[in-house]
Amino acid sequence: METPWLSADELRSWRAFSDLMLVMEDALDQQLRHDSGLSHLHYSVLVFLSEAPEHRLRMTNLAENLKIARTRLSYTVARMEEAGWVRREDSPGDKRAQLAVLTDEGMATLECAAPGHVALVRSAVFDRLTPAQARAFGAACEIVLSGLTGPERPALPLDLPWRR
Repeated sequence: METPWLSADELRSWRAFSDLMLVMEDALDQQLRHDSGLSHLHYSVLVFLSEAPEHRLRMTNLAENLKIARTRLSYTVARMEEAGWVRREDSPGDKRAQLAVLTDEGMATLECAAPGHVALVRSAVFDRLTPAQARAFGAACEIVLSGLTGPERPALPLDLPWRR
Protein backbone atom coordinates (compact mmCIF):
# COMPACT_ATOMS: atom_id res chain seq x y z
CA MET A 1 0.00 0.00 0.00
CA GLU A 2 1.37 3.38 -0.97
CA THR A 3 1.63 6.11 1.67
CA PRO A 4 -0.79 8.99 1.00
CA TRP A 5 1.50 12.00 1.40
CA LEU A 6 0.30 15.18 3.06
CA SER A 7 -1.15 17.87 0.84
CA ALA A 8 0.48 21.31 0.88
CA ASP A 9 -2.21 22.60 3.27
CA GLU A 10 -1.90 19.55 5.54
CA LEU A 11 1.88 19.88 5.59
CA ARG A 12 1.64 23.59 6.47
CA SER A 13 -0.78 22.78 9.31
CA TRP A 14 1.34 19.89 10.55
CA ARG A 15 4.52 21.95 10.61
CA ALA A 16 2.76 24.81 12.40
CA PHE A 17 1.43 22.37 15.03
CA SER A 18 4.77 20.59 15.41
CA ASP A 19 6.63 23.89 15.79
CA LEU A 20 3.98 25.10 18.26
CA MET A 21 4.41 22.01 20.46
CA LEU A 22 8.19 22.46 20.62
CA VAL A 23 8.20 26.23 21.17
CA MET A 24 5.30 26.21 23.65
CA GLU A 25 6.83 23.50 25.83
CA ASP A 26 10.15 25.37 25.85
CA ALA A 27 8.47 28.71 26.63
CA LEU A 28 6.41 27.23 29.48
CA ASP A 29 9.43 25.49 30.94
CA GLN A 30 11.61 28.62 30.71
CA GLN A 31 8.95 30.85 32.27
CA LEU A 32 8.36 28.48 35.17
CA ARG A 33 12.06 27.90 35.83
CA HIS A 34 12.76 31.65 35.72
CA ASP A 35 9.84 32.70 37.91
CA SER A 36 9.64 29.84 40.42
CA GLY A 37 12.40 27.28 39.87
CA LEU A 38 9.90 24.67 38.69
CA SER A 39 10.07 22.65 35.51
CA HIS A 40 6.87 22.39 33.49
CA LEU A 41 6.61 18.74 34.57
CA HIS A 42 6.96 19.66 38.26
CA TYR A 43 4.30 22.33 37.83
CA SER A 44 1.97 19.80 36.18
CA VAL A 45 2.46 17.33 39.05
CA LEU A 46 1.55 20.04 41.54
CA VAL A 47 -1.55 21.00 39.52
CA PHE A 48 -2.87 17.44 39.33
CA LEU A 49 -2.28 16.87 43.03
CA SER A 50 -3.92 20.19 43.94
CA GLU A 51 -7.05 19.15 42.03
CA ALA A 52 -7.22 15.63 43.54
CA PRO A 53 -9.37 14.74 46.54
CA GLU A 54 -7.35 15.37 49.71
CA HIS A 55 -4.46 16.40 47.40
CA ARG A 56 -3.56 12.72 46.93
CA LEU A 57 -3.27 10.51 43.86
CA ARG A 58 -2.05 6.98 43.28
CA MET A 59 1.26 7.16 41.48
CA THR A 60 -0.14 5.07 38.61
CA ASN A 61 -3.06 7.49 38.16
CA LEU A 62 -0.74 10.47 38.31
CA ALA A 63 1.50 8.94 35.61
CA GLU A 64 -1.56 8.36 33.43
CA ASN A 65 -2.78 11.93 33.95
CA LEU A 66 0.65 13.29 33.04
CA LYS A 67 1.06 10.87 30.11
CA ILE A 68 4.51 9.78 31.30
CA ALA A 69 6.11 6.48 32.24
CA ARG A 70 5.86 5.48 35.88
CA THR A 71 9.65 5.28 36.13
CA ARG A 72 9.93 8.91 34.98
CA LEU A 73 7.25 9.92 37.48
CA SER A 74 9.04 8.08 40.29
CA TYR A 75 12.27 9.97 39.52
CA THR A 76 10.36 13.27 39.28
CA VAL A 77 8.51 12.73 42.56
CA ALA A 78 11.79 11.81 44.29
CA ARG A 79 13.25 15.19 43.23
CA MET A 80 10.06 16.94 44.35
CA GLU A 81 10.22 15.16 47.72
CA GLU A 82 13.74 16.54 48.20
CA ALA A 83 12.34 20.04 47.60
CA GLY A 84 9.52 19.40 50.11
CA TRP A 85 6.72 19.84 47.56
CA VAL A 86 5.31 16.31 47.73
CA ARG A 87 5.63 13.19 49.83
CA ARG A 88 4.84 9.55 49.17
CA GLU A 89 2.58 7.43 51.33
CA ASP A 90 1.57 3.81 51.18
CA SER A 91 -1.91 3.37 49.81
CA PRO A 92 -4.39 2.14 52.42
CA GLY A 93 -5.86 -1.15 51.30
CA ASP A 94 -3.25 -1.80 48.59
CA LYS A 95 0.22 -2.52 49.89
CA ARG A 96 1.69 -2.47 46.36
CA ALA A 97 0.50 1.05 45.56
CA GLN A 98 1.85 4.39 46.65
CA LEU A 99 0.20 7.78 46.80
CA ALA A 100 1.76 11.10 45.87
CA VAL A 101 0.61 13.75 48.34
CA LEU A 102 0.86 17.51 47.90
CA THR A 103 2.48 19.20 50.92
CA ASP A 104 1.66 22.66 52.22
CA GLU A 105 4.98 23.83 50.81
CA GLY A 106 4.06 22.34 47.43
CA MET A 107 0.71 24.13 47.47
CA ALA A 108 2.41 27.43 48.34
CA THR A 109 4.92 26.89 45.51
CA LEU A 110 2.07 26.21 43.08
CA GLU A 111 0.16 29.29 44.22
CA CYS A 112 3.24 31.44 43.59
CA ALA A 113 3.94 29.87 40.17
CA ALA A 114 0.39 29.80 38.79
CA PRO A 115 -0.11 33.52 38.00
CA GLY A 116 2.96 33.73 35.74
CA HIS A 117 2.12 30.44 34.05
CA VAL A 118 -1.47 31.47 33.38
CA ALA A 119 -0.32 34.89 32.10
CA LEU A 120 1.97 33.19 29.57
CA VAL A 121 -0.72 30.75 28.43
CA ARG A 122 -3.22 33.60 28.10
CA SER A 123 -0.87 35.90 26.16
CA ALA A 124 0.54 33.14 23.94
CA VAL A 125 -2.75 31.41 23.12
CA PHE A 126 -6.04 32.87 24.22
CA ASP A 127 -5.34 36.57 23.69
CA ARG A 128 -4.55 35.71 20.04
CA LEU A 129 -7.71 33.72 19.35
CA THR A 130 -11.34 34.71 19.19
CA PRO A 131 -13.64 32.76 21.52
CA ALA A 132 -14.84 30.72 18.52
CA GLN A 133 -11.25 29.96 17.46
CA ALA A 134 -10.38 28.94 21.03
CA ARG A 135 -13.32 26.51 21.13
CA ALA A 136 -12.39 25.10 17.70
CA PHE A 137 -8.74 24.78 18.78
CA GLY A 138 -9.75 22.90 21.94
CA ALA A 139 -12.11 20.64 20.02
CA ALA A 140 -9.45 19.84 17.40
CA CYS A 141 -6.90 19.04 20.12
CA GLU A 142 -9.38 16.73 21.87
CA ILE A 143 -10.09 14.88 18.60
CA VAL A 144 -6.40 14.37 17.82
CA LEU A 145 -5.62 13.34 21.41
CA SER A 146 -8.45 10.80 21.54
CA GLY A 147 -7.19 9.35 18.26
CA LEU A 148 -3.85 8.62 19.92
CA THR A 149 -5.03 7.57 23.37
CA GLY A 150 -8.57 6.30 22.92
CA PRO A 151 -9.89 2.90 21.93
CA GLU A 152 -9.71 3.79 18.21
CA ARG A 153 -6.01 4.71 18.23
CA PRO A 154 -3.96 3.73 15.19
CA ALA A 155 -2.87 0.12 14.87
CA LEU A 156 0.75 1.17 15.14
CA PRO A 157 3.32 0.10 17.71
CA LEU A 158 2.60 3.19 19.82
CA ASP A 159 4.25 2.97 23.18
CA LEU A 160 1.93 4.54 25.72
CA PRO A 161 4.09 4.10 28.82
CA TRP A 162 1.51 5.36 31.28
CA ARG A 163 -0.74 2.45 30.31
CA ARG A 164 1.77 -0.24 31.33
